[in-house]
Amino acid sequence: MVDKLIEKIIELQNPTCVGLDTDFNYLPEEMKKDISTFEGAAEAIAEFNMNIIDKICDIVPSVKVQVAYYEMYGHAGMQAFEYTVNYARGRGLIVIADCKRNDIGSTAGCYSKAYLGKTSLNDKSLRAVEADMLTVNGYLGFDGIKPFIEDIKKYDKSIFALVKTSNPSSGEFQNLKLENGKFIYEQMGELVSEWGKDTIGKYGYSDVGAVVGATHPEEAERLRKQLSHTFFLIPGYGAQGGSAKMLKVCFDKNGLGGVVNSSRGIICAYKDVHYSGMNYADAARAACIDMQQDLAGVIGKMGK
Repeated sequence: MVDKLIEKIIELQNPTCVGLDTDFNYLPEEMKKDISTFEGAAEAIAEFNMNIIDKICDIVPSVKVQVAYYEMYGHAGMQAFEYTVNYARGRGLIVIADCKRNDIGSTAGCYSKAYLGKTSLNDKSLRAVEADMLTVNGYLGFDGIKPFIEDIKKYDKSIFALVKTSNPSSGEFQNLKLENGKFIYEQMGELVSEWGKDTIGKYGYSDVGAVVGATHPEEAERLRKQLSHTFFLIPGYGAQGGSAKMLKVCFDKNGLGGVVNSSRGIICAYKDVHYSGMNYADAARAACIDMQQDLAGVIGKMGK
């Protein structure tokens, strides 16, 4: 699946991933009016997402749907999550389910079935949520990752494991040094590279990717040199403080190697004075174009 994402990035010359981390409070006032139930909120969120997807699907390769923003609206919210995933895939976008799942082996297997694989019911196998990619947490070790790797091989999917996250306090744990002199995030990066060695595609990147934040360029640069076959999901651009210049180190000499996520900077762009007068969907498209130009201006041609 990473190969498919890379091909779309090359086609569009755009390494952008739009984060549909859609809080009800992000919606325009007219969409929120008189809503007081989870069902009403979920329906409005799904409509908001659908209209943004329609406006951006021809200019960006992927979207990331953060499940926490849907879980808090209960069953109705999860229906909106599933609808958003399916609608985005139907419009040709590669969809990353941002769920950061992990547990011991058998439970991890259930998570993998939920988002990447299939669930068996007597003589049938059914899909719950058909995402293309899934974020996972590898800090419980290989037995919590093995089921995901088995499913990405079986169903042509990909995962992104947390390595160096974009949040300010990530260093409290990830930047501790081990006895061998390596930082914990470096050790995790090596494990991710090892886990993905059997899934390397034609562009030289495996289907076991890494989450590497744009807000920590020094660490990102070390990881890029260390993980030549690992594709990065790069959060932190825009609202979290990461810039195109900071994240350039995540890309290889061919302008490939990562996809950059922006959430609030795009879905809430209509609140920015720069896009004053635009409706939320048009503002999201304009913000995507601006982001593409910003990234391309630093990264250069993708797929040289």
